[in-house]
Amino acid sequence: MASDAFEVIGGHSLQGEITPQGAKNEALQVLCTTLLTDEKITITNVPDIVDVRRLVNLLRGLGVKINQPDPNTYELQSDDIDLDFFQSPKFVENAQRIRGSVMLIGPLLTRFGKALIPKPGGDKIGRRRLDTHFNGLIKLGADFKFDKENKIFSVESPKLKGAYILMEEISVTGTANVVMAAVMAEGTTTIYNAACEPYVQQLCRLLIQMGAKIEGLGSNMLIITGVEKLGGAKHRILPDMIEIGSFIGLAAITQSDIVIKDARVDQLGNILPVFERFGLTLDIQGDDIHVPSHETYEIGSYIDGSIMTIYDAPWPGFTPDLMSILLVMAVQANGSVLIHQKMFESRLFFVDKLIDMGAQIILCDPHRATVIGLNRKHQLRGISMTSPDIRAGVALLIAALSAKGKSTIHNVNQIDRGYQNIDTRLKALGANITRIHSS
Repeated sequence: MASDAFEVIGGHSLQGEITPQGAKNEALQVLCTTLLTDEKITITNVPDIVDVRRLVNLLRGLGVKINQPDPNTYELQSDDIDLDFFQSPKFVENAQRIRGSVMLIGPLLTRFGKALIPKPGGDKIGRRRLDTHFNGLIKLGADFKFDKENKIFSVESPKLKGAYILMEEISVTGTANVVMAAVMAEGTTTIYNAACEPYVQQLCRLLIQMGAKIEGLGSNMLIITGVEKLGGAKHRILPDMIEIGSFIGLAAITQSDIVIKDARVDQLGNILPVFERFGLTLDIQGDDIHVPSHETYEIGSYIDGSIMTIYDAPWPGFTPDLMSILLVMAVQANGSVLIHQKMFESRLFFVDKLIDMGAQIILCDPHRATVIGLNRKHQLRGISMTSPDIRAGVALLIAALSAKGKSTIHNVNQIDRGYQNIDTRLKALGANITRIHSS
């Protein structure tokens, strides 16, 4: 399938205010809660991005009544679900294109007793197994089958029963799936080693509004007492912390003066402190983050003077989705840093494009890259490149905006999957971006 491209003329400072979109990862979870009730669910601050539209189309195919009063608000009601849609080629085709489709399984299983899903797609960032999802559902009493020939997963159970579940990995979507299955299971479910990201906390808050009984929000142990029925609710999605971090990195490397509005600073965990360790001065004004223009910024070191290592970890550790942004920002820093991407094994392969642009980076292995900061002594040069996934695509866009001359970024549909109208929003700050539409 042909994809649009971005033509970027870099080397210019940006200025102004920008408001982050609603959180993509939260949206994909909370939209699925509509399948748990026959009453209306209203969700606001939903990002208008490709992955959300794909999930909404899957819900429509299942028979969910969907009204959209504005581009970022959805009213959903699941009082007449067509379970036969599972068998249709259209469902299989659409579900394969978005990894978030896997979160349909928990709600459908607990309310209707069965669910199936094809092996989902998403970013090509290494192995992202689904064992955690299905092992949790099996412990709740589901019968699991995998059709190897057609790559179809299916689960079935007339009535799920609460259980003690020790999650084998701290999976955000795995935790979300098991939580949504457990809220109407019989008895009590304890989920230990649960993900505790703000996305999961927000999902639990919505479920509690709907009538679920969940204890332990924000911790790695969730205790859920099953209820027979859930009702309607209204929910507002948090601002996307990945966008917020992306805008901070963009401001730093392009020497821009940007105010990020309505950032919900209280929900950002250790994101801001990590950026400050890269030498950035951030002015927090209530829920706004002012990133002033930085002529230089110096990467810190450890107490003994050794080179700093930045690595990702499950919440409250530093989110893996911002590692590529930190790496690009480090290119023009004063100092060196080791970027260790622990959680995904292919996310650093985009650094060859940065090296072509003039960055000094040593790719040690699929997980580690050493960045030797240029300290603005040499400007990156524009090149032609291709976006491999959502986060690397935005990192390359940020690099292109800092580079001298013209860059062309192909396959920007990957960026569109996670960032709402990113080109027009950055143009409002003064960025020189042109979208080249595919024929």
